[in-house]
Amino acid sequence: MIDFVKNLQAEIQKDISCIERSEDNDIKKSLEVSHILGEAFDRLKEFIISYEFKSEEEEIEFFKEIKPRLFCKLIYNRKIYNIEMMRPVASTESQKDYLKSELAAINTYMNKRLDFIRYYRSGATYLDSIYFLRGQTDTEQYLETFYYELDPHFSTNCDFKVARILANDMLHAYLMIEIEKLEYGHRHCGIEPFPETRLTWHGSKTDLIEYIYAFDSVGYFGNVPLTQVACYFENVFNVRLDSNLSRAFSDMKIRNNPTQGLDRLKDALINRMQSWKRKKKR
Repeated sequence: MIDFVKNLQAEIQKDISCIERSEDNDIKKSLEVSHILGEAFDRLKEFIISYEFKSEEEEIEFFKEIKPRLFCKLIYNRKIYNIEMMRPVASTESQKDYLKSELAAINTYMNKRLDFIRYYRSGATYLDSIYFLRGQTDTEQYLETFYYELDPHFSTNCDFKVARILANDMLHAYLMIEIEKLEYGHRHCGIEPFPETRLTWHGSKTDLIEYIYAFDSVGYFGNVPLTQVACYFENVFNVRLDSNLSRAFSDMKIRNNPTQGLDRLKDALINRMQSWKRKKKR
């Protein structure tokens, strides 16, 4: 199972990266990504229905971690498509009100499920057999409208709930950045490139965005909007992040290692220091 999932994820990431590098707007990108994820999800479902889990632990891992981390991206991109399709084209204030109403809906959903969210995010496992094994019946889940649409061979009481929570985390980040753009102006710096000779960023855009969020989280640049910090880095390092800022952050939050770029940076620095020490001893 793990090999199938890894190959599927690699294939998905390759296709999505091609879409992200395009000049298309968020509506078209989210629609194309949704199609890719939808097809992948169908392939995963077909595989799992014919697959016999080796143990309850493996089944729980799939429905608690693997399936939700794929499904949440599908939910997220479909929601982005719908949000942007229905977004007002009138005044800035109208757009802000609309985005804030979407944000409020997310908060309402999350607040109603705080007990489960605490359970999941704390890493607890004592209810996993009820939540993430097939064939169990949970009253709350039974009463939800989507329950009847679920395939009992490919669904548990709470795998959809986890996917929805992860998708909401991503949507929250997206909406906050879109609101910030409206409040502080779109992502155009209005500053001449500096210094005269710019360095060109050769790493991945995702890594750079990870560093930007880290700097902003610590507050190294003071009370400056995140979009302006990103613009500064774009100018200095001769790179365009475009709409990748919010999407990349959303993806970072659900990776197995959310700080892989920072960890790689740390490891490289430590290796350099150790190499310097070895040379000094000679």
